[in-house]
Amino acid sequence: MNSELKNVGAAKLSLAGEAHEFPVFKATHGPDVIDIRRLFGESGAFTFDPGFTSTASCESKITFIDGDEGVLLYRGYPIDQLAEDSNFLEVAYLVVYGELPDRDTLDTFETSITRHSMVHEQLKNFYNGFRRDAHPMAIMVGVVGALSAFYHDSTDIADPHQRLIASHRMLSKMPTIAAMAYKYSMGQPFVFPDNALDYTSNFIRMCFAVPAEPYEVDPVLSSALDKIFILHMDHEQNASTSTVRLAGSSGANPFACIAAGIASLWGPAHGGANEAALNMLEEIGTIDRIPEFINRAKDKDDPFRLMGFGHRVYKNYDPRAKVLRKACHEVLDAVGIRDEPLLKVAMELERIALEDEYFIEKKLYPNVDFYSGITLRALGFPTTMFTVLFAVARTVGWIAQWLEMVLDPNQKIGRPRQIYTGAPKRDYMPIEQR
Repeated sequence: MNSELKNVGAAKLSLAGEAHEFPVFKATHGPDVIDIRRLFGESGAFTFDPGFTSTASCESKITFIDGDEGVLLYRGYPIDQLAEDSNFLEVAYLVVYGELPDRDTLDTFETSITRHSMVHEQLKNFYNGFRRDAHPMAIMVGVVGALSAFYHDSTDIADPHQRLIASHRMLSKMPTIAAMAYKYSMGQPFVFPDNALDYTSNFIRMCFAVPAEPYEVDPVLSSALDKIFILHMDHEQNASTSTVRLAGSSGANPFACIAAGIASLWGPAHGGANEAALNMLEEIGTIDRIPEFINRAKDKDDPFRLMGFGHRVYKNYDPRAKVLRKACHEVLDAVGIRDEPLLKVAMELERIALEDEYFIEKKLYPNVDFYSGITLRALGFPTTMFTVLFAVARTVGWIAQWLEMVLDPNQKIGRPRQIYTGAPKRDYMPIEQR
């Protein structure tokens, strides 16, 4: 990857009486960055940045976030335009390859992804090794990691053709693997992919159809899930994406890298946010209890927080929530379950958050996790599947980030430093003398 960073000056650091100077670069969007790669070599010191929240670990051309303005761009395109006007595979092509495809290119890409959607027949044996009550994410980590044991012809990361095959295989097989995880947890037979359907409709059918009767995919539901998938494709260097890159920096095969990303996504502070939002709605239970929880949320001394409101990155309205709010209400109208107590609680909370001065002042708007949780619940998915669906969507971003990393000439194996605060050097003493 050819760097397009522009040198716009220098930052000076005085350390132990010595002056050091480091170049400052300007990105296409976002803050300037200080290049400190020479810091340790020149000064013998390094920086302390827990969580790397002030550190750019890589150069990337894929996604840009402006949290203050509420902006999310995929390859320069605003997320709302892509979610409203495009579809999953077209946006997937954009994210992975950098440009929107023409019709012939998109047709070829769609055919490749569709024709690879079946999984190796022996892979079904992996599911039988899990307990029926295993969390679907546990199954996803194991099965995706095992793909490298079945597809030896696409694990050489130095071979461009093998990288292409591995990328397409993961994009096409992830919905099948996820649907199989759901079916296994339900005690139902697996449903094979249907190549006549689009990506998202095919996934819905694999989840909810049964062999004994025909199944028709509702286009309203498919459109809403397609938007959820698009909105969750990539989100800069978050925990799971950084995990994929870190694993990939060692030269690990792509299937292992994506499995590592899934494991990171499973954490409740990351991919489990929409599940947590729904659990909160269940805790509230009924509309008459909402004032109690609103008051608790406003109380600085109460540790309770409203899940699904506000965002650590977006200090303004989450741009993904704007798109999903409309789709959420369309789904609720289509399935006709607005009278369900939990959804009544959700809609009343939404109304309060958009009108209450406290929420407006604090910019605690409903975020994408709030609307995706409600929408997925209305679609019929249990909360244990929410993060799995997130993984299906995020696979696109993980693949794009992994491919970008492999081709980056500046990429090195990840090796963060630490500040050691343990015991000073000491000599071993035999156990009789302790």
